[in-house]
Amino acid sequence: MHYLITGGSGFLGINLIRYLLSKNNIKITSIDISDFVYSDVKSKINIIKGDIRNSVLVDKILSDVDIVIHAAAALPLYDKTEIFSTEIEGTKILLDNAKKHRVKKFIYISSTAVYGIPDHHPLNENDKLSGVGYYGQAKIEAEKVCSDYRNQGMCIPVLRPKTFIGPERLGVFAILYDWANSGKNFPIIGSGNNKYQLLDVEDLCDAIYSCCTLSSEIVNDTFNIGAKEFSTIKEDFQSVLDYAGYGKRIITLPEFPSKTLLKFFELLNISPLYKWVYETISKDSYVSIEKSEKILGFQPKYSNKDALIRNYKWYLKNYYKIKNKKGINHTSSWNEGILKFIKFFF
Repeated sequence: MHYLITGGSGFLGINLIRYLLSKNNIKITSIDISDFVYSDVKSKINIIKGDIRNSVLVDKILSDVDIVIHAAAALPLYDKTEIFSTEIEGTKILLDNAKKHRVKKFIYISSTAVYGIPDHHPLNENDKLSGVGYYGQAKIEAEKVCSDYRNQGMCIPVLRPKTFIGPERLGVFAILYDWANSGKNFPIIGSGNNKYQLLDVEDLCDAIYSCCTLSSEIVNDTFNIGAKEFSTIKEDFQSVLDYAGYGKRIITLPEFPSKTLLKFFELLNISPLYKWVYETISKDSYVSIEKSEKILGFQPKYSNKDALIRNYKWYLKNYYKIKNKKGINHTSSWNEGILKFIKFFF
């Protein structure tokens, strides 16, 4: 069975590649615009550095592919044009060629960002879609493209994972880990008593693999994917500080003026925190996974606390290798900007 993984150089991509390599009789091709830097698997897969918006290239790649796992995305820190062209046009180009070459399954990795900031919980797959920011909006439009092709007879499971973490994950979580490792208290906006569901990347890989291996009649649908066990964001984040061992605490900050200041810092381009992060961090955010449990047999192994500490352990183990790795994706530490100055006071 030949799998194509888009975004193979990214956080989900590399975890998924390692996961699939543990299975039998699987050939893997990765396509990504970024260099593939993972020496442990480099010789075991076919690596293509390229853009999913290149229709000629995509056509050539898909000529002998059985299953596409579409994980490539321009993340929220990219500009609007890049986000929309990657998510919408890139997805359409992939689906056009997947249909042409009779690909058996096309698994699209969406996001719970499509739900925006809802007025009730838990969220179900048939709830209203109202994405926050360009990223959430683009995911909604890409799902519509998937729906169009599903109506043309293709098997297109759509997964909406919660924010997922684990080995190789840096991004916004590297800020928490940096402050914990530096023996600092860590601030969060709001009371911290809101429930904020996360997801371990290994559990997401399990759900994706179920979509790959179960019958098309069962999986040709949309599924929420998240941790089963989670508590308040204050309790879950505190577990990282407790593991760090400095006796530090989560410090809660009032929503006003905190959000106003973060919005101002974002406009000045001196903070890595974007609207989706600071607008949702103080709100309840969790989805029902009953449908994925029932249909996919999804059984998440990791709680929020488990996933956070597993990711933090990886951060500590790889600290000297990653501390200067800066960027705007999930596998790089983000430049903390003004947050580095604010850190001094905690």
